Amino acid sequence: MPESKSRKKPKQADRRPRASSDPGPNPVWFKPVMFGLMIVGLLWILVFYITQSQYPIPGIGAWNITLGFGIAILGFLMTTRWRS
Repeated sequence: MPESKSRKKPKQADRRPRASSDPGPNPVWFKPVMFGLMIVGLLWILVFYITQSQYPIPGIGAWNITLGFGIAILGFLMTTRWRS
């Protein structure tokens, strides 16, 4: 007489809690620093143009524009890491 196929029991699921891949929300200081950098960069450029390149740093001339954009870009780069 042929033997019936034996049924295999399903493997036990791992019941240990797993570490969540969700890193969670940002620290409290993240949003103010992010928006602050964007605003400071914009103000830096505005001050440069309004004062006809005498301020914020008179010795570096047009590099003030680069510095202002660099500060603002740091703020915009922080938006890529923003989590709610």
